[in-house]
Amino acid sequence: MKALIIERKVSRFAAARLVSSFGSGRGAALGPLRLFDTPAPKDLGPGWFSVTPVLAGICGSDLATVDGRSSHYFEHLVSFPFVPGHEVLGVMNEAGFDAFGDPLLEGDRVVLQPVLGCAARGIQLCDACREGDVGRCQFLNVGHIRAGLQTGYCADTGGGWSEGPLRAHQSQLYKVPDALSDDDAVTIEPMACALHGALRAHHSGSSTVAVLGAGTLGLGVVAAFAFLAATGRSPRPSRLIVGARYPSQRAVAKHLGADEAVPTDQLARSVRMATRSMISGKSNGKMGPLTGGADIVIDCVGSAESLKESLEIVAPGGRIVMIGMPGKVNVDLAGLWQREVEIVGAYAYGVEHLDGVTVPTFSLAMEMVAHHHTGTLVSAHYPIDRFEEALAHAGAAGPRGAVKIVFDLGRKKATEKKEG
Repeated sequence: MKALIIERKVSRFAAARLVSSFGSGRGAALGPLRLFDTPAPKDLGPGWFSVTPVLAGICGSDLATVDGRSSHYFEHLVSFPFVPGHEVLGVMNEAGFDAFGDPLLEGDRVVLQPVLGCAARGIQLCDACREGDVGRCQFLNVGHIRAGLQTGYCADTGGGWSEGPLRAHQSQLYKVPDALSDDDAVTIEPMACALHGALRAHHSGSSTVAVLGAGTLGLGVVAAFAFLAATGRSPRPSRLIVGARYPSQRAVAKHLGADEAVPTDQLARSVRMATRSMISGKSNGKMGPLTGGADIVIDCVGSAESLKESLEIVAPGGRIVMIGMPGKVNVDLAGLWQREVEIVGAYAYGVEHLDGVTVPTFSLAMEMVAHHHTGTLVSAHYPIDRFEEALAHAGAAGPRGAVKIVFDLGRKKATEKKEG
């Protein structure tokens, strides 16, 4: 079978890092990613099933890996060589069972909740996994399979960037409702991440919320707030302001429910006006921290610059939710201390606690995807043998008016949706 594989070759990671300085995704030709004919992953035992990918998304963490810019933090949570791809819509190659114990038939469409938690590893469930909070699993590098925080980073399971089957554990499988298109379904995983992040905000109906970044995650956060309010699960923020670099992103953010969608360099000004704050000073000729600010800032970028801005526009006693993967950042945290600001991470998914009811994030995300039909965020499909073009497109999605780029494991021609 054809599959894209990342090998542990330091020289190729270094070359990718150099080339990607000219644009994310451009280092694919020189980096650690290669297209191979490779055997399918071996059977991993009871509870594991064969799934053939149909669509597989390209996300920011995938690009960071291909660009040679992943955090060293993950080194012990990955095993090489691995097939990337954790945003996966696939079909069952055999009968099996889903995460709820319900039967699956051969040919059923499924999406992967990709975390390789205790159940998948065949070990006693940790406290987090026992509660269904697999995103907080304590044991991602033990058990009968090799290290891998998710499918797409584990040498034993395979991944979504493949024309042949991968291996998925029952705990990872969610059947796709018939009402969802394939494009809708492939967005369930990133929408689950965005939904989990929005719920980590712990907002109220009087909250002013600022969102930095309007890629898939940022737009997903906006969609999540609108969905939660429309279904009566949580109040709508009093004001939802999005900083988006490109006009197409701002248009989609407004369509999904943002009150304001402004260029990134105008976000601080918009927050200042909305909260009637003043500027506490200037630094190097630029506007400094606000005296007040947004009650909640959701950082969907994950850079030193975005975290610095988050600290400057969040109100004293406010909360910053980090959804974008920050890696190693050098940021002055004096404001965090002096203004008693909280910074919380929002990684992956598990379960959400809403009005005394515990709901799997993936189940909630399926509702949200159906509510918004987020398959409209899929901008282009590429066959796997055109991976260099696909990754370059994903790395330049914003300026090209795109949002989500996916591998289509059945077609040989790339298709791109027309904007507008």
